[in-house]
Amino acid sequence: MFKCYIGLGSNLGDREGYLTQAIARLDEHPEIRVLRCSSIYETEPYGPVEQGDFLNMVVEIATALSPEALLDALQSIENALQRKRLVRWGPRTIDLDILLYGDKMIETEKLVVPHPEIAKRLFVLMPLNELAPDLAIPGIGQTVGERLKKFRSVKGVRLWKRNCGAGEFAPFEN
Repeated sequence: MFKCYIGLGSNLGDREGYLTQAIARLDEHPEIRVLRCSSIYETEPYGPVEQGDFLNMVVEIATALSPEALLDALQSIENALQRKRLVRWGPRTIDLDILLYGDKMIETEKLVVPHPEIAKRLFVLMPLNELAPDLAIPGIGQTVGERLKKFRSVKGVRLWKRNCGAGEFAPFEN
């Protein structure tokens, strides 16, 4: 079993509902077990496309799936939740990204892990820091907490709903 971290984001429709449905579908998969969830953060959109704010979070999972099979499972969940890939970095019902797959570094035509933007994105680092501040990011040479401290401000990312289950797969509160 590998411990992996998955980034979730939504900025269309019932944003929280899409996050909740994605977590439930992850946990229902026979070869994926959701271990813990971060709080939910509201973030300004990243990239050149004008769109609404996102809700973002990170979940820690355990899986025996290969990285490619995990990616296929995530894309299947995205498709089931009406994810449309019309514009790069455009609005979406749900986005599921493999941030970290154990301590592996993977680079194939289909998949790059750690996520290539992990060290640049506060909306990933802040929720990941809740779950694993001392986790070393492969290829970066810093822990999640150390990397997060390199940012001078947290502009554009704010706590939206705190996980009230100490990081467990639990309900959220305002």
